[in-house]
Amino acid sequence: MWLNKEQITDTALRAYRQQLSLNLPRYMVIDHLFDNNQLEQVLKQLQQENGWQTQKHTYDKLYVNDKKWQNTPEPERFVKRDVWLRSSTTTQNNLAQQFLDYLRGEEFLKLLSRLFKVQLTDKNVADPAINTNYFRLGSSDFVHQHADDSPGREVCMLLYLNKDWQADQGGDLVFQGQDNNTIAIAPLFNRCVLFDPASPGAEHWVNAVKAGTTSRYRYNVTSWYWSE
Repeated sequence: MWLNKEQITDTALRAYRQQLSLNLPRYMVIDHLFDNNQLEQVLKQLQQENGWQTQKHTYDKLYVNDKKWQNTPEPERFVKRDVWLRSSTTTQNNLAQQFLDYLRGEEFLKLLSRLFKVQLTDKNVADPAINTNYFRLGSSDFVHQHADDSPGREVCMLLYLNKDWQADQGGDLVFQGQDNNTIAIAPLFNRCVLFDPASPGAEHWVNAVKAGTTSRYRYNVTSWYWSE
């Protein structure tokens, strides 16, 4: 239902693993990994204004309230964005929730395990659901430089859901890279970026979304995966 089978042939998987072996940080970019039509329906659901909440992180503490945020100097604030609130609508009628469930399901975990040659599992993760969700960024939001290399975290996935995104709209993912050679990746629709957060140069940030662009928000899925 969700995967584009043409993108996961044995030949394609070998090519993705070659990307991973040649790149520093260890990352791969897969365009059209998922079914375009299904993702378009997910995007329509996400574009509804209800169901979003502002999320704020500082380098000292995640999920801070407004009082803590206001008392934190700007250089110590590293994330301000909206997070999707998992709807009370039944999963049967909620395609966006079904996709999040799929991304933590057996089929997708097996695919990632093959790509990274590591056994990924949620059996030791207290609450797998909070590790996969939708986010959106507007022109007043930001994701500053940070690392995602928590102990045991093997794979990070970013999937972009932005139709007709243009270069002048900003919003690129930027890896720190090696020797100050940064790597910028545009957030194009159905573009999946998978990377090893512990690899050299994997610290990253997001370039600002430009005000006045045709798309008000930059949408993506972020998902983190652990080994045993």
